[in-house]
Amino acid sequence: MSERRGKAPPKKLLIEERRRAIVELLRQEGRVTVDNLVARYGVSAVTIRGDLEALELAGSAKRSHGGAVPAEPSPQDVPLLIKETRRLAEKRRIGDAAARMVGDGETIILDSGSTTVEIARCIRQRKWTSLTVITNALNIALELSGLPTVRVMMLGGMLRQTSYSLVGMDAERALSRLSADRLFLGVDGLDTKIGVTTPDPQEASLNALMVKCSREVVAVLDASKIGQRSLAVITPITGLNVVITDTSAPKDAIHALREQGVEVQLV
Repeated sequence: MSERRGKAPPKKLLIEERRRAIVELLRQEGRVTVDNLVARYGVSAVTIRGDLEALELAGSAKRSHGGAVPAEPSPQDVPLLIKETRRLAEKRRIGDAAARMVGDGETIILDSGSTTVEIARCIRQRKWTSLTVITNALNIALELSGLPTVRVMMLGGMLRQTSYSLVGMDAERALSRLSADRLFLGVDGLDTKIGVTTPDPQEASLNALMVKCSREVVAVLDASKIGQRSLAVITPITGLNVVITDTSAPKDAIHALREQGVEVQLV
């Protein structure tokens, strides 16, 4: 007699994985319900309501009766959980290429962002004798926590909920006493005449200090950011050493970057 097999239980996801998946589901379907998410992810309704509350606080969703609908964020400052669902394949390739640049024993800075967190995830997969990572991003610090040979230095400051980053005078004072071999800088816009930009002036101020205290500056961005401008300039193009982007980057922008002495890697 054959055995009757029940339906396999849903795969359990980490909190951030589940929340990113909920954001992507919202983008695809336009709405979600608590009951549907409970069945999909195999967690309690209390847990799902907590997820939706956290996503609303981060600006990634708007709660409604029995579920949630997509938020309508400002195009100038899109929440990180939404950014992480966009052009994910390109960001993973960029993250892998950037992580391969890191040498054992180095001190690096990982700026906050949806592309720099992919660098952190690639770093997790490698074996290190020693590595020091300075970051102002809560999610990046968590990605690298628990690795015995990776020392994480977290900058203090005021939390920006849209990016999980810490900014302000406390962060800048802490960074001013440090130096790094290499900075991996995530940006919201790269204009070959203006430079690299971000929507938040406090973030831009801290990023500019990161540039100043690093021997090499590597901007990591998917091609959709090229030609875009945000409110606050971090550094002119001459402040960059390397740009890592994807193969869909406009040829004229690549040429303009190389004309200004910037190495461009296409992945």
